[in-house]
Amino acid sequence: RKMELYNGDENIFISIIIFEVFMSQTVKQKKKFICANCGAEYISWMGKCSHCGEWNSITEHIEHASPKNVYISSEANIKHPKKLSDIQLNDRGRISLGISEIDRPLGGGIIPGSVILWGGEPGIGKSTLILQICDAFSKKEKLVLYCSGEESETQIKLRAERLNANTDSCLVYGENNLENILQQAEQIRPSMIIIDSIQTMYLPGVDSVMGSPAQIRDCTASLVRIAKEQNITVMIIGHVTKEGNIAGPRILEHMVDVVFYLEGDRSYQFRILRTVKNRFGSTAESGLFVMERNGLKGIEDPSKYLLRNDIDDKTSGSVIVPCMEGLRPILVEIQALTVHSMTAIPRRIASGYDFNRLVILLAVLEKKAKIHFSSDDVYVSVAGGYKVRETAADLSLALALISVKYDIPLPTDTIALGEIGLTGEVLPVSLIENRLKESVKMNFKKFILPVRNKKDVVRFSETHGVPLLKDVVFVKNIQEAVNYIK
Repeated sequence: RKMELYNGDENIFISIIIFEVFMSQTVKQKKKFICANCGAEYISWMGKCSHCGEWNSITEHIEHASPKNVYISSEANIKHPKKLSDIQLNDRGRISLGISEIDRPLGGGIIPGSVILWGGEPGIGKSTLILQICDAFSKKEKLVLYCSGEESETQIKLRAERLNANTDSCLVYGENNLENILQQAEQIRPSMIIIDSIQTMYLPGVDSVMGSPAQIRDCTASLVRIAKEQNITVMIIGHVTKEGNIAGPRILEHMVDVVFYLEGDRSYQFRILRTVKNRFGSTAESGLFVMERNGLKGIEDPSKYLLRNDIDDKTSGSVIVPCMEGLRPILVEIQALTVHSMTAIPRRIASGYDFNRLVILLAVLEKKAKIHFSSDDVYVSVAGGYKVRETAADLSLALALISVKYDIPLPTDTIALGEIGLTGEVLPVSLIENRLKESVKMNFKKFILPVRNKKDVVRFSETHGVPLLKDVVFVKNIQEAVNYIK
């Protein structure tokens, strides 16, 4: 019947048949809209994601569906459910790097076959730290494949020489095509693959630009697959957005096993390795580093490092507080300065301290302690570039503000600790025994603590044989702390 439609022309008939067969096998395009924050998919564009609540995070993506004959399954590829009791555990011993500030956040070392995601601001030291890990891993007679899409082999060589990390067990591969990287990994069989960075990698089969959420998601999925199938440790470096989150879909953090953030101010040498997610250990541990000429060096005694400049003379506006970095207490110095404002609206500037928390404390001091800061410019800084994240430092900041306001210096061997509520009450803090132990080790003798932590202080004094009670001032509210200073 088709021959009759084309007047019996056999050539036209054959051409039409070939064209129809080709079109039936052609890859079809599918348009979808994906949220860049959580990875949720929609059939049409929306201004707000209904899953995560983000605005203007949904972008259009075009994906190609493979021909139907690609999805031919075989009995050999089908997996069947197993009983939990029948699953055998392999010997997946941790590999210690010999770098305590990295081994501790990892839970004791690297688990073979794990996928670790590293995030941090540009220039914070991610590539430097990863190259130091390469050197430590290579010294265990393990082969490392370092894949860089940002730097050339020469640039990596120069950094390796600066770090004294030149080794034959580390292979450098400058490539952006992830298919070529996976092909090389199957041939070389390395123990670790490093991707620097995931935003510069792409898969030719994904019809999206490099760095798009679809590319990042599919590239990470391919890396997770090869890590689990071939028991290869994969370390992925990721860029961060202006909010400080890893760029790309938020599902990226759910796909990997461990998520690290390297934080710190580039103006200072201090760096903190925070654990956001760890399937093989605790997220309460962290690593502390200092940037030196030969790379990042772990800090064994961070309190001594941050308080290395001892103050011999009493100075108003300075108070020491023990802050918890995971399960490690660190003594930091909070400094405050107040001057009469020459502007209509007084300024409040905080460096290393939460600005909103500073505003709340000023309001509490003015309302409950009757100390007026409404006509003063207030400046707060944390020495050494450290960032205070917990409310246990409220009392120390309040005392620093009162001290500089009335120019009454506190003794240099004084520790202040406590959270201040909106009612002016000094609330108890957690892990106070660990904080006291670190303070006593650093030769601090006087303490201003919440009265609701008195039982913990008594227990610590009896357990460690340290007579603290005669040197401790317990305060119930901010007014009692003010009276102690005055």
